[in-house]
Amino acid sequence: MEYWAHSDLDRDWLSFYNFLQVLERILGRQDGPGGLVETSSLVAERALLLELSFGGGDEVRVGDRGSGERAGERCDRKQHRRPPQGVRTPRHLHKNRCLLRFLHLYVPNCYPYLNTDAGTMSPFEHGEVFVLDDGGEVDLDLGNYERFLDIKLTRDNNITTGKIYQFVIDKERRGDYLGKTVQVVPHITDAIQEWLERVAMIPVDDKEGPADVCVIELGGTIGDIESMPFIEALGQFSYRVGPGNFCLVHVSLVPVLKAVGEQKTKPTQHSVRGLRGLGLTPNILACRCEKPLDVNVKEKLSQFCHVPVANIVTLHDVANIWHIPLMLKEQKAHKALLKLLNLRGCAQEPMLQEWMGRAKLCDTLHDPVRIAMVGKYTGLSDSYLSVLKALLHASVACRRKLIVDWVPSSDLEETTALEAPDSHQAAWALLKGADGILVPGGFGDRGVQGKILAAKYARENKVPFLGICLGMQIAVIEFARSVMNLKEANSTEFDPNTSTPVVIFMPEGSKTHMGGTMRLGSRRTYFQIADCKSAKLYGNVSFVDERHRHRYEVNPSFVQEFEKAGLAFVGKDETGQRMEIIELPSHPYFLGVQFHPEFKSRPWKPSAVFVGLVAASCGQLENNLDPHSPASNGIIIPRFYPNGGRVKKPAKSLPGGKLLHGNGIGNGNEWPAACLITTTTSDVV
Repeated sequence: MEYWAHSDLDRDWLSFYNFLQVLERILGRQDGPGGLVETSSLVAERALLLELSFGGGDEVRVGDRGSGERAGERCDRKQHRRPPQGVRTPRHLHKNRCLLRFLHLYVPNCYPYLNTDAGTMSPFEHGEVFVLDDGGEVDLDLGNYERFLDIKLTRDNNITTGKIYQFVIDKERRGDYLGKTVQVVPHITDAIQEWLERVAMIPVDDKEGPADVCVIELGGTIGDIESMPFIEALGQFSYRVGPGNFCLVHVSLVPVLKAVGEQKTKPTQHSVRGLRGLGLTPNILACRCEKPLDVNVKEKLSQFCHVPVANIVTLHDVANIWHIPLMLKEQKAHKALLKLLNLRGCAQEPMLQEWMGRAKLCDTLHDPVRIAMVGKYTGLSDSYLSVLKALLHASVACRRKLIVDWVPSSDLEETTALEAPDSHQAAWALLKGADGILVPGGFGDRGVQGKILAAKYARENKVPFLGICLGMQIAVIEFARSVMNLKEANSTEFDPNTSTPVVIFMPEGSKTHMGGTMRLGSRRTYFQIADCKSAKLYGNVSFVDERHRHRYEVNPSFVQEFEKAGLAFVGKDETGQRMEIIELPSHPYFLGVQFHPEFKSRPWKPSAVFVGLVAASCGQLENNLDPHSPASNGIIIPRFYPNGGRVKKPAKSLPGGKLLHGNGIGNGNEWPAACLITTTTSDVV
């Protein structure tokens, strides 16, 4: 499987959030020599509601990975992925770093499931759990917002049915409703609107004042019972803010019958009809398809969906994701948004030079770097989405085309050699053919022995290795068994009665309650040794802030023995008792981190340790350790510094005040200066 400028992950619906990329560049610039304008005044009291409403049907991929997939590279996504909803939630929303000083976006996501957060969800069912600075465990889509907007969100940005119902029930138990009958309408719908307005007022990245634009994504399926309170709440909200402050964009699938090659519009027609029946009318149609829509198809959609032809945008397959903003510009999507929001006084041409350069660069990457991903959840690539994105960011920085080989860790074990010898041989062939090896985080003992074998192979054969969270613990266990001759060394997670517990349960953890009981969120790691690879990769800083999500850690009682044997603990917490970073000085690149660096990797700010892995795998490590030396390909790779910072604390409760019943009552000034609300809904046809 190849992952570079575009990957199979990106086929799942990067589509419409690139509208926001175009919008950012428009609102942050004016024509002529006047320079940047104060967009906060230009977009005052305008709310843009992007209703990303999906039509059902077969999956359509964005981009073409090409042929020639190697054995073991293909994942059975249809078997393990989330329940099919035709077109999946869009992922990609990128910010122009300069213009975001003038246009700030804030992104709440609404999910109609009863879980209070994503922390206890199976990776096979829902993909990875993304961790925020404040310790919030949220859906992977929120991680895509953070990556492409390069902002920091809070746990309050993740709004679920479970959170809303819990909030309303707690208020009822306290007597806040004064004996009234508590109902879905108005109490649940009011709570949703109040929550959205509250989180929209939280400053973005410690900036003063609320965000200029609030983007709300509503996930789910049109017609599903669990989505109804959110759709009703947004319908009330649209009435309250009025026309001109509310733009709804409906993303729907336009499938093609392979036998005749005809683009079918019925799924979109039914999707729009269902949406209108629920009280929401789309202003823009964004149509997912394999090829650009024919003119007659657009006219047909316009006639039956009551949307102008100029407001129907094609989101067809492209070579890589960086071409999407350019495609939207060609279709004048930005002008449609400006017209709907009465913002035509702004600049008419988006600033896309940065995207054009990156799209061109990714199209010209040919020298491959092959990374073996040894994990437990390889059946669904979304389980390691942030890891894949971090690898992609690092490979582009190193000017290499990324190829990821999926290696199920259990296939490396000796038991598999007896039960499924072909799978065993294929897994080892992928591992031995890789330029670098990565063992990501995980839970449970299934496949652990295979991960230990992968770490041993990397250590003994001088193959670049990066272990994350459990991957670091695996490296410690393997080193204890193979180098220190502690044959019983193990983690108490896998063997509670082990005589050599080199990895132990944290004292503040809980073994009875799973959700929110781990060491979560941004924590500071102090470098103990200045002359080490990780410190140099981070820019020779004294500490770094990274995000954590774990219950087990290296036993500090064994640290002195490990260091005598040659394993260096170069990063620790402020107490010196928690081991955060390990290195093997005698190895070209053997690194383990207890934190999750992938959660802070950005397209233009790759994670330092991922850059180290990719650079070591393609022979560029020394160029990255020396800030004055150019890369071997003549291009100076930029320095990558920690992107930590002060952690924003989420508000604890909703502000007091009257409830808003969607009857036109309410002061428009209660909403932030400008709001961009996106909701995503799918339609089953």
